[in-house]
Amino acid sequence: MTNILDASGRPIQRASPARARPSASLSGSYPSVFPYDAANWQTQEMGDWLPAIRSPDAEINQFRDRMVGRQRDIVRNDGFASGGITRILDNTVGSALKLSVMPDYMALRALTGLKSFDAQWAVEFRRATEALWRSYADDLGRYGDVSRQLTTSQQLRLAMRHKLVDGDALMMAYWLPDRIGVGAARYATAWQVVDPDRLSNPYQQMDTKHMRGGVEIDDFGVPVAYHIRKAEQNDWYNAIEANTWERIEREDPDGWMRVVHDFERDRAGQNRGIGVFTSVIARFKMLARYYGVELQAATIAATFGTYVKSPYDPALVQDALDGDSDELSKYQELRLDWSKERPAMLNGARIPTLAPGESIEQVSAAHPHSGFGEFVREMQRSFAAASGVSAEQISQDWSQTNYSSARAALLEAWKTLTRRSSEFKTNTATPVYAGVLHEMMDRGHLPLPAGAPSFLEARTAYAKCAWLGVARGWVDPVKEKQGAILGMDAALSTLQRECAEQGLDYEEVIEQRAIEVQMFKDKGLPPPRWYSDNADSASEPEEGAAAQ
Repeated sequence: MTNILDASGRPIQRASPARARPSASLSGSYPSVFPYDAANWQTQEMGDWLPAIRSPDAEINQFRDRMVGRQRDIVRNDGFASGGITRILDNTVGSALKLSVMPDYMALRALTGLKSFDAQWAVEFRRATEALWRSYADDLGRYGDVSRQLTTSQQLRLAMRHKLVDGDALMMAYWLPDRIGVGAARYATAWQVVDPDRLSNPYQQMDTKHMRGGVEIDDFGVPVAYHIRKAEQNDWYNAIEANTWERIEREDPDGWMRVVHDFERDRAGQNRGIGVFTSVIARFKMLARYYGVELQAATIAATFGTYVKSPYDPALVQDALDGDSDELSKYQELRLDWSKERPAMLNGARIPTLAPGESIEQVSAAHPHSGFGEFVREMQRSFAAASGVSAEQISQDWSQTNYSSARAALLEAWKTLTRRSSEFKTNTATPVYAGVLHEMMDRGHLPLPAGAPSFLEARTAYAKCAWLGVARGWVDPVKEKQGAILGMDAALSTLQRECAEQGLDYEEVIEQRAIEVQMFKDKGLPPPRWYSDNADSASEPEEGAAAQ
């Protein structure tokens, strides 16, 4: 075998067999070396799509003001956006959140070894706490609000609205003992809903390792303090306060909670939130622009345009204008004389008259296309997907919906709404209640057994609760109530659960039923069908049973 030598006299090695050619790219113009199409940047679709990898705070904080300003403008001026926010609020907070106290007496017993922490104590604690909470949250003087304008439920609804539109719900606790007195506040704890715009880095500084969008964090990422402007940044009449920041610690040294900050977290390490419509705000703007264009097209199409067609030759008109001939003026005089001498009237209105040979022609503008309605519905579905509610709830148009599709849509929407509601109650409503409960216990207003730990020693067990809010409602009340009854009879559901889904307290329902049954008896009326004939005997021992 003959060897081919290189310039140094050494044999040239034979080339290895050619490797298989890589598969062609989606474009088909050249081979792709990327294992995933998502990594390919050699195609027309992906070539200029190279988003940077950033931390969540880097993605949000430096652009937050612009995004929030646009979203607020959309919510103010677009009916779909405004209606979407209202639907979410009405299905998560509603008109009021009702507290249902549920102290974890088993945890307290395990923590302290006190057998007095039992179910009976839990009932007494619940009734006393709920009564005091109602007097605080619904106080006619609105002393639970620093500005004395809102009930606690109204404050929570406002905070939830900020969370949906601005991305953050921010509330601060104040200690105002001067308000306590006869006919005034019972507790010194008062809460204020703070506009999230006021939460920012002092003097608009860039984010640092321990300062993120006004949130001061430690090395573990724990929020330790919040830097809040004393006034809104663009209020000229508060220019000094608008450029003054207060450092508010998350908790006082004695453990009293000062700041509640709630937002929806999409990534680990995130310290500020974004609004619910951020991902579709560009489409909202497109739809608003499309509405304007469609309105202009409809206006033009409805315009009645006319012109007069004359037999007078245009060339003769041009000659008359260019030359010294007075033929054109004579023709115009002829037309005027004709109109004056032969006016035409119809029901008192004068009809334009034309000279011999003239006629009126009409101009009509054709509508550019007829796909506007379907385009709007597609946009509504996009908005609904971003917000977690159904498209029918966004548009309030149920004309194309039957029972099955409506129930399916509402059930899916209810999952997201329930999750939003649960997160808000856990992250905002319960901490607000816990702050007031702290003072109630410190003042000795609640029943506690001897040796009970302080609030701070077992605050999670003491503050355990549920919130009864918006009723889920029914699409078909008969079918769904029958389903609820079957579920309870088959032990697949409970009265507590069924009542909670309708925003009711099951204990109050039972007590109210007992009152109504007694009233039926007192008035000599037959009991309702749901009250069985042997209800009384069911709770009484049979004859002979007592003797045994």
